[in-house]
Amino acid sequence: MNDRSKSRSAARLAAVQALYQLEMEGTPVHILLHEFHQHRLGATIEDVTYAQAEEPFFDDIVQGVDRRRGEIDALITARLSSGWSLDRLDKPMRQILRAGAYELLARADIGTGTVISEYVDVAHAFYDKREAGFVNGLLDGVSKDVRK
Repeated sequence: MNDRSKSRSAARLAAVQALYQLEMEGTPVHILLHEFHQHRLGATIEDVTYAQAEEPFFDDIVQGVDRRRGEIDALITARLSSGWSLDRLDKPMRQILRAGAYELLARADIGTGTVISEYVDVAHAFYDKREAGFVNGLLDGVSKDVRK
C-alpha cells in the first residue's frame, strides 16, 4: 500500500470517528474538523500513533456526509431489509455506511471496489466478519443505485 492509500485509509477511519462524535455530541463541523486536525490526525494518543490522514480528503467526507445526510440516509434506507430503519443500526455502523455511501455518491474519481473494500476494512476495526459482510452488501447495493 502506497503512502497516499495509507493516508486515505486513515482519513476514512478518522471520518467515521468524527461523524460518530458529530452524532453523539452535535459538535459544529468546523470545530470538529479543527479538533481532529490539531489533536487526532497523525497524533500519538495513549502510546498509539495514528497514521497521518489526508486532511482535505477527511474534510470532504465529514463535510459531505453532514451536508448531504438526508440524501445519503435515503439511499441507505432503501437498501435495508423490510422492517429495518437506519435508527435501528448502532451509531458506528450508521457512520460507516454514511461515509461509504457519500464516497459512492460524490467521489466518482474513486473506484467502486476501492470504496467498498475500504469501508469493509473500517468495519473490521469495530465489528466481526458478519457486520463487515453487511457493509459490503449494503454499499454494493448503494453503488448500483448511484453508479449506473
